[in-house]
Amino acid sequence: MSATEELQYRFNTLFPHLNERQQHLIAAFDAEQLGRGGIAIVSRVTGFSRPTIYRAIESLSQRPLPVGRVRHSGAGRKALIQCDPQLVQALEALVDPDTRGDPMSPLRWTCKSTRELARLLTAQGHPVSHMTVAQLLHDLHYSLQSNAKTKEGKQHPDRDAQFRYIQRQSQSFLDRGWPVISVDTKKKELVGNYGNSGQEWQPAGQPVGVDVHDFPDPDTPKAVPRGVYDEQHNVGWVTVGCSHDTARFAVESIRRWWGEMGHPLYRRAKGVLVCADSGGSNGYRLRLWKLELQRWANESGLDVTVCHYPPGTSKWNKIEHRLFSQITMNWRGRPLESYQVVVNLIGATTTETGLRVRADFDKEFYPTKVKVTKSELAMMDLYPHKFYGEWNYSINHQTTSV
Repeated sequence: MSATEELQYRFNTLFPHLNERQQHLIAAFDAEQLGRGGIAIVSRVTGFSRPTIYRAIESLSQRPLPVGRVRHSGAGRKALIQCDPQLVQALEALVDPDTRGDPMSPLRWTCKSTRELARLLTAQGHPVSHMTVAQLLHDLHYSLQSNAKTKEGKQHPDRDAQFRYIQRQSQSFLDRGWPVISVDTKKKELVGNYGNSGQEWQPAGQPVGVDVHDFPDPDTPKAVPRGVYDEQHNVGWVTVGCSHDTARFAVESIRRWWGEMGHPLYRRAKGVLVCADSGGSNGYRLRLWKLELQRWANESGLDVTVCHYPPGTSKWNKIEHRLFSQITMNWRGRPLESYQVVVNLIGATTTETGLRVRADFDKEFYPTKVKVTKSELAMMDLYPHKFYGEWNYSINHQTTSV
């Protein structure tokens, strides 16, 4: 039998016959006899707190108390919620003033820290420490929580129907062996010795030094990663621009993807499905986006079908979580010192599921506010689909350029 088991047997045998003070004294005596670590062992076996055992050890060296002088079971200082039954109600009114308290509560517009809660409760006649407030909150099943992005706001009535339509279109193209691509622009990144969120392994105490400030500056170069994701082959293409994110740049990235990756994979394809957001440089209302797609269709000989995700649902675009998120993880904690660094980091992105990415740098300048005339739009071979033609349309290739 080990020393701990022997103590457990000893206490289980004796304690039922002893009062509270006698139990404390025996536990203190055994803790002293065990020497170093004895208090921790006795505390673990008996369940007495260490401060209780310390006080009992001090009592062993003092004069004995009169016979019969012992605290009864349940004696001692009462819990605050027993002495102050209104404490919990007052606390909940402060923490959640909208549903349980006064909407004009002083904490309605301030941070609800435990120290601030304790200060206000004390001012209301409920003296309490911040540690007790924390314990009460845990007992009431409160916890520290961040905001949760769950409310999508006003939803379009055809939102779900559009998702189903995109799924049917995608399956139709995949069944024919034709490409289905998701396109979008990743967040613009500052190019230079600027801090990048995330962490990477470095020798202890030797972090990569970056500039202190990264204030917005028109003269600071920015990288504009425009991506194309092929869900059938799990491959991505990213064109890193240094100019504006325009519709012409958006189609140029598709053109480069087709020339470098798409055409070798889909030599027999006669059409391509492009899944895009409703806004940005590939918005369904942009004439330039459609005109540039017509020009590329004429060059490639492909018929282009476009399906837009409903407004407010861009996070469902596959390129967001299958390509862009992986790029962000790959360059976390790395300053994007030059455009070549950006291209190299994107091109080195891989996943265990087999994602492969290629990237290149586009140094062309893309002007903004390019006007598309009605006559140019009329020359296009564009056919809106029967279901929500604004979001879903096909652009057939022409033998004559637009």
